[in-house]
Amino acid sequence: MFTGIIETLGKVKNIVKENSNIHLFIESSLSNELKIDQSVSHNGVCLTVVGIENNIHQVTAIDETLQKTNFNNLEVGDLMNIERCTQANGRFDGHIVQGHVDQIATCIAKQDQNGSFLFTFQYDPAIQNITVEKGSVTVNGISLTVVNSKIDQFSVAIIPYTLAHTNLQHVEIGTNVNLEFDIIGKYVSKIMALRG
Repeated sequence: MFTGIIETLGKVKNIVKENSNIHLFIESSLSNELKIDQSVSHNGVCLTVVGIENNIHQVTAIDETLQKTNFNNLEVGDLMNIERCTQANGRFDGHIVQGHVDQIATCIAKQDQNGSFLFTFQYDPAIQNITVEKGSVTVNGISLTVVNSKIDQFSVAIIPYTLAHTNLQHVEIGTNVNLEFDIIGKYVSKIMALRG
């Protein structure tokens, strides 16, 4: 489990395709502290560390992951948001994040608000994921607060610190991002759908 508070940025150093999988080699300030079999969030996707060499760690994304995330768009040199799993004795600064991406969204607006940035993302509502005003959503693994919630889109206001320390700094109109919707909202939505 994660909280959506990004610890560092990792740089994609290599991408190796093997059958329907891809192996990602990520360089980060945390890579040499990781352990084999450890779960680590990469852009909001929980992946298992399968190799470590110096300051580069390796993870594998299977076809199921590739179908539901923006990993097919990854290129060597791209930055990824990295978060290690939550410690039971630590502060819970974000919200409950599982590292299970629900779907991707596309940035449809990015506005400079003279001190912050307002990003608007659009997603396919057919999967029945929802956001609520002032609720939580995870974008590329970042725990954020929803503003301007609509049926198929929402906005998030980003402070300069978050912009500088995550890969949102490279998100432009047309960029695809990974979304994980709030787990409580998903349960409520499922219960309501079952009740008709």
